[in-house]
Amino acid sequence: MTDTGSTRRYRVIHQTRYTYDDDVSSSYARCYLTPRGLPGQRVESTEVRIDPEPDDRSTGVDVYGNIDTYFHVRSPHRVLEVTAESVVEVDPVDGELLSSAAALAPWEQARPAVAPGGALAAEFVLDLDPPEITGAVVDYAASVFTPDRPLLEAIVDLTTRIFTDFEYKSGSTAISTRVDTVMERRVGVCQDFARVAIACLRSVGLAARYESGYLATDPPPGRERIFGADASHAWAAVWLPGDRWIAIDPTNDKLVDERHVTLAWGRDYDDVPPLRGVIYTESRKSQIDVSVDVSPIDAS
Repeated sequence: MTDTGSTRRYRVIHQTRYTYDDDVSSSYARCYLTPRGLPGQRVESTEVRIDPEPDDRSTGVDVYGNIDTYFHVRSPHRVLEVTAESVVEVDPVDGELLSSAAALAPWEQARPAVAPGGALAAEFVLDLDPPEITGAVVDYAASVFTPDRPLLEAIVDLTTRIFTDFEYKSGSTAISTRVDTVMERRVGVCQDFARVAIACLRSVGLAARYESGYLATDPPPGRERIFGADASHAWAAVWLPGDRWIAIDPTNDKLVDERHVTLAWGRDYDDVPPLRGVIYTESRKSQIDVSVDVSPIDAS
């Protein structure tokens, strides 16, 4: 597998609008909406706008190096809008990484328990609580991770199998849906397929992390792009000796490349939700509208 893409530059706009049928007296929230600066991803500009203007806000860096924004709105409101806008340049898959000795070596050598420097990734081998590594996950992974198979070959196969064996169906699952349920029903969305891949990788002793971000989508031939037609996306990444990671996108049967914009990562979705908070209100009805646009722009 070789690097055949070219660097792309995008303007990403992620808009979230909450509407309530009564006043909200106070809103607390934390969001992960700022793209990461990475060796293959450069953030040229970024901002998070909040309306109404927060009485308190701060930006920090969490234990995984993600940038998070905290805010507190104390003025009464019935509409809350959070808009993140960034300009990001993304490189293709690193061909040197894919052809490295670590990627082509037997997958067993990438287990942090035996690999040099593995302590850096040991946390990402651990199962979640409640456990996600069930008998169904172990059996599914065993058919992929056969003895001495090259790591890259195995993770590409895992990506393809999930894409083939599972049906993508919007709205078929919720954030709380367990991996075991997805394994049984064989249906889900991107975050489910990422979590299935992660559970499989961890079941054989490999370190895997959950990554959130965006995927740039191209319009059908002859059609113009529709603003806001994109969506938040999620995928998985596996650790290699040398503290490098290869990211895989089971939803689209591909390695993560120049069409993916990385926001944040952690052990699971709960570490990096796009937006999460608490409100104080007598409102009985609410509505959330989310719009994501990943627009290609000319490279400088």
